[in-house]
Amino acid sequence: MVVVCYPGEIGSDFVATHRQIPYLFVPNPSDPPLITEQTELEDVVAAAQTAGRYAIDTEFHRERTYFPQVALIQLAWEEELALIDPLEVDLKALAKLLDGDGLCIFHAGIQDLEVLDLACGTIPTRIFDTQIAAGFLGVSTGSLSSLLDRYLNVSLPKGDRLTDWLRRPLTSDQLRYAASDVEHLLELTDILHAALEKEHRTEWVYQECELLHGRPRGRRVPEEAILRIKEARSLKGNAFRVATAVAAWRERRAAEANTPVRQVLPDLGVVAVAQQAPTRTEQLRNLRGVEKRHLRDGADAEILTAVQVGIRMSPAERNHTRAPELPRHLRPVVTLVTAWIAQLARDHRLDPALLATRADVEALLKGDSECRLTTGWRQDLVGKPIAQLVGGDAAVAFDGDGHLVLEARSRSALPPD
Repeated sequence: MVVVCYPGEIGSDFVATHRQIPYLFVPNPSDPPLITEQTELEDVVAAAQTAGRYAIDTEFHRERTYFPQVALIQLAWEEELALIDPLEVDLKALAKLLDGDGLCIFHAGIQDLEVLDLACGTIPTRIFDTQIAAGFLGVSTGSLSSLLDRYLNVSLPKGDRLTDWLRRPLTSDQLRYAASDVEHLLELTDILHAALEKEHRTEWVYQECELLHGRPRGRRVPEEAILRIKEARSLKGNAFRVATAVAAWRERRAAEANTPVRQVLPDLGVVAVAQQAPTRTEQLRNLRGVEKRHLRDGADAEILTAVQVGIRMSPAERNHTRAPELPRHLRPVVTLVTAWIAQLARDHRLDPALLATRADVEALLKGDSECRLTTGWRQDLVGKPIAQLVGGDAAVAFDGDGHLVLEARSRSALPPD
């Protein structure tokens, strides 16, 4: 006897009941199509290429790896939708679609870009991100579910955020939940696009989406790994230099082994090594946060070498890792400007984080050439006015109704009482 079942029926109870009975997995007729053959994927790519635009999403895991493990690709175009199983097909076939002229639509796509870059060797030529677009319409909590509810009155099916997307077979609930991430994106884009046109902000969105091409993806810069260790911020002098070198070593080893950095050496271990600067393996073993498993396969010798690299670090290398501090006389400006930016965002119906963050303001005041407030629409709306404020040509004031405004400075002091 052979039992025929749908994916939603396969679970621990089913396996226990039918342990000795062979069963045949067949797709549920109501499930979105799951692409498991290379020829099918090539047909899907060819069809999507003719559409002019397409929506894409990915499911992936990275809990046990340094690089994300892609588990599913969701693709929608025109009235069609397909789910692509990367465990069965070579995703490099998608490169023809991504490298084409079609507009690729994401929602919060920065991590999807990393996944596609790793799996396909490329990212989409043209991008429209619905979360970014919503931010330019004043929607600061732009989750996909909230946008679909707000603009389309559509409720997404509930799913388990901890679901194992690498486990096979995928259930009907998983397939339908995954499909819902892309099946309404094209319609949502039309609505957002029309609203942006009314506000004359369409070009702003495309400028912002174009910046996604330049965002770091994949392997991080090892020398900057220290900046992500909260416990290392208070380290000074020799301890900071050693922490920088050890954190860089950890980043390289994790990438080479494709394992999470915390498994190579936890943050606590990095800081402990930096504070003690050990010279022998016996000393390493006695440090808090450093366990025997962290010293295997020659790691102990490599850590000790990294310690010496940190001790001998040149001034140029030190300046590369530790960001310059904001001059003391400009620190009050940050608080003042941040309050004004929040008001400006409300006035213009923009997500404040999209307009400018505190880090953006500090970068501008430090003279960072890569600060995003020095180019494009942000320069006109925020960058230039802040420069006038710091230069003494503008002032922040209340308008009498509780609103902050930036206006020309009168240079006239209030008369004494």
